[in-house]
Amino acid sequence: MRRSRHIQVLLPLRLKWEPLYSYSEDQLPSPLAIGDRVRVEFGGKEYVAVVTAVDADEEAGAVGYDRIKPIVGLAEGLDRVSKEETDLWRMVAEYYLCTPGEVYKAAYPAGKVEEEEVKARVMDRIQERIVRLDEKIAKARREDTRARYITLREELMRQATCPWPSPSSLRCGRVRPLGSGLAAIELSDSQSEAYSKIKEIFNKRKTALLRGVTGSGKTEIYLKLAAETLSGGKNVLFMVPEIALSRQLEERIRSHFPDELVVFHSGETLAKRAEAATFIKSRPYLALGTRSSIFLPHRNLGLVIVDEENDPSYKQDNPAPRYNGREAAIMLAGLHGSATILGSATPSLESLYNCSVGRFGLIELNTRYFQAEDSDVEIIDTIAERKKNGMVGSFSRKLIDKIRTCLEKGGQVALLRERRSYSPILQCEECGTIPKCDRCDAALSLHIKENGEGKLVCHYCGRVKRHIGTCPKCGGPLKPLGAGTQKIEEEAAELFPEARIARLDSDSARSRKLESEIIREFSDGKIDILVGTRMVAKGFDFSGLSLVAVIQSDSLLGQQDYRADERALALLEQFRGRCGRRAEKGMFVIQTSQPDHPVYQTLSGDLSDTEAMNKLLSERKLFGYPPYSRVINAVIRDRNTARVELMSRSLAETLGRSLGNEAKVIGPYSPAVDKVGGENIRIIRLLLPKNKLLKANKATLEEEICVFESGRKYSGHIALDVDPV
Repeated sequence: MRRSRHIQVLLPLRLKWEPLYSYSEDQLPSPLAIGDRVRVEFGGKEYVAVVTAVDADEEAGAVGYDRIKPIVGLAEGLDRVSKEETDLWRMVAEYYLCTPGEVYKAAYPAGKVEEEEVKARVMDRIQERIVRLDEKIAKARREDTRARYITLREELMRQATCPWPSPSSLRCGRVRPLGSGLAAIELSDSQSEAYSKIKEIFNKRKTALLRGVTGSGKTEIYLKLAAETLSGGKNVLFMVPEIALSRQLEERIRSHFPDELVVFHSGETLAKRAEAATFIKSRPYLALGTRSSIFLPHRNLGLVIVDEENDPSYKQDNPAPRYNGREAAIMLAGLHGSATILGSATPSLESLYNCSVGRFGLIELNTRYFQAEDSDVEIIDTIAERKKNGMVGSFSRKLIDKIRTCLEKGGQVALLRERRSYSPILQCEECGTIPKCDRCDAALSLHIKENGEGKLVCHYCGRVKRHIGTCPKCGGPLKPLGAGTQKIEEEAAELFPEARIARLDSDSARSRKLESEIIREFSDGKIDILVGTRMVAKGFDFSGLSLVAVIQSDSLLGQQDYRADERALALLEQFRGRCGRRAEKGMFVIQTSQPDHPVYQTLSGDLSDTEAMNKLLSERKLFGYPPYSRVINAVIRDRNTARVELMSRSLAETLGRSLGNEAKVIGPYSPAVDKVGGENIRIIRLLLPKNKLLKANKATLEEEICVFESGRKYSGHIALDVDPV
């Protein structure tokens, strides 16, 4: 009997420690190494764990054990996890106050592990068939039989060496000079100047922030940098905040890098995501993906691109790790020693602050690619218009005239309404009751189905009820309040009966095929008016779009968030940039009841971008918000209302005592929607100074939460959200 050896492992669980397991040397064909994946039993269940230490000290990971258990066996066929991957998990866990096991679970979810196991079994069967064919070839007497066996063997060998399952889109077996799209990417003078400045910043080993107006051609600069990186033998990660942008960029990038492009996001099937992971382990690659793409098994990474870096979609809210893809991408780049570029027309205040203190290098691109001027901005005061009978439903007569003029000239129109549904809220005309979800403290929204029937939908938990049109309390009639995208689409059809109208929101774009079809038809000029949520404001390039308008714009400002103005300005500036992207000047119309709001003054030019940013920064500094502090939310969830109140108040007092003057403790308070999925929600907001004690204060906070959960037997009810959005 050969001797027993100990290993330390990382489990895909919320554990603060890494347990020890044992295995005998005759149990496995070779000794285990760091990164190997093994099957272990923990808490009565079997998991795939990652080996983090070999020949480990028995006291290092035996916490909570009365004996060290043997492993179940090797997780056969699963690739070894690299040191860069586990280092990234630990960095993300430390920053976002969760455990490496939770990050491991996000990087290697159960479905992905199962897919890898299926792949391994298929490959084993292929190898067995190849061995049997070799035997048949050796015994074959007839030449045609031998030739048939050889052909079959060659096909099996091709399957064994190509990414599995063998995708035609990845063009197995084709060879092309890397980064050959380099010559095809031509830059304008202003783009070339920006490109040179970016290279200078990279040489200083700093992150580059490219602040380029919409339509300035940031993507061409990204592709030029990517081509140069691939030509130098290194790989590229290109991140976008949402799947819709990934789909639009995919064909554009593929035209330059048909053999290197691999796409990874939650909209792809499990099999295609497995293909992506296999592909980047064996070939030069440009990975295009959303925030989860940082957890791919990257290797030899030379460039990380984060487009629309200010977009809140980069932040994961639930479950842990509650990370921001932008920050995690910078961590990833640091581990690989790769260059990083962030890009946006309206960068986040945090990134601009990092430029001002020298952490990032700022490059500005203020010229549009086709030399088009910025769109004219017109602010329409809906209160004033309503007083003089200037409104027709959700549309002002001024906007109606502008849309008609645009359509008569052959132009296209995009209408933004940041509320999907027919009506966001219903109210009883008799007793004033607003129907709410049974499980959430949120108003139900009215949606109209294709057959004309109504349904009431909760936009938080997804619960659906049949709409009968009467109040559940008194039986009075329910009146829709406000208009969502469905209602705007209906009103537009009545006002412009000759126009071809479509809607783009999460209801109409239920699948990739439908979404792509709507975008393609609008791009081809087959749709005259496109109504949608913020999906229509993303980085689409529509050459015929000459008028964009925002309906009920004030809904963007009325949010309980210190970032509300910054986000509204970013979204509106982004939407403005969708029109007039060629030689013609576009028109941007905003309908609002607050025409003097600073956000609108900035857009109309009454307040410069620099003045607006300085104003926002001075407000943040006055109240101690980021970038001058680190915000951490302690989110308490409980089905028992009395208990969530008691526990949240008690926790706030505990944190106030333990952190003392080192943190400002706000709350507990109820969010705008304080009950979701049957769970009551309370939030304690902590503002930690960004000084040399920040790391120690975060550790104290994490320790106090652990002690509180243990002492009160309240585990599973509290989550820490670092840098909430």
